[in-house]
Amino acid sequence: MELPDFMQYSNKFSKGEFLEKISRVAKRAGAKLVYSALILYYTLQSDQVSVKDKAIIIGALGYLISPLDVVPDAIPIVGLGDDLSVLVYVLQKVWGDVSDDVKQKAKEKLSKWFDDDEILEINDLFNDSKS
Repeated sequence: MELPDFMQYSNKFSKGEFLEKISRVAKRAGAKLVYSALILYYTLQSDQVSVKDKAIIIGALGYLISPLDVVPDAIPIVGLGDDLSVLVYVLQKVWGDVSDDVKQKAKEKLSKWFDDDEILEINDLFNDSKS
């Protein structure tokens, strides 16, 4: 799958819209997408991340929030697949800057929407979703 130019979506990102969308689509989106989004969201708040990496994170989260992307989110099953691809692509780029604290915060938030069996899906995040 060829990734879209998600940087054009950077102006779509806002903290409020991100939190609203992620809570609204959490169960339908699945633990992998939500975990990826939360890690990027919490990494964005870190002062240990470069401005360049923050820019690509904002682009990816803006793409997630935008209702107008390559595959509309309303399409069952595949609608969020492009969003997950973009999130995992950016997550792979910034993974070295992701602290254990950020991973823990993301897992804690994830546990509000998913049970333990569903959370196990995140363990193979990079194995199944490499771009």
